[in-house]
Amino acid sequence: MTTIDADKRIAKDRLYQLQPVFRQSLLALGQAAADAGLEPALLELVKQRASQMNGCAFCLHMHGADARRAGERPERLDVLAAWRETHCFTPREQAALLWTEALTAIADDHVPDAVYAEVRRAFSEAELAALTAAVIAINGWNRIAIAFRFVPAIAAP
Repeated sequence: MTTIDADKRIAKDRLYQLQPVFRQSLLALGQAAADAGLEPALLELVKQRASQMNGCAFCLHMHGADARRAGERPERLDVLAAWRETHCFTPREQAALLWTEALTAIADDHVPDAVYAEVRRAFSEAELAALTAAVIAINGWNRIAIAFRFVPAIAAP
């Protein structure tokens, strides 16, 4: 397969000029989750975990910084990809991560009833709807950033 350099793809600002609905709709989904009262730090964990699964460097960089600004401890971010093997995430955070993984890898098993039941114990209907909006939003952002090769602003050593 031939690869195309990021500078040969549509630039981020140009893409949003061509399709402003991308930005508007994904921002609205993310805002819906925030407006529903879900904890900002929990939402950043969700964004970081989905971005890990999708391999989105741009979003990993952005949401890692956002998570730290929201008070997230770096050592928890360090083990986020292996959250099941740790004891540092609350049951509510674990449920959010479980839901994030199920929706992000939806083709794998179409969100089993057992996953839904577990997540539902930690979140009200309204919260689960908001959490779903957050997961949909970050997966959308990931797909845009990966498709158009958005690169995080990190200097090489």
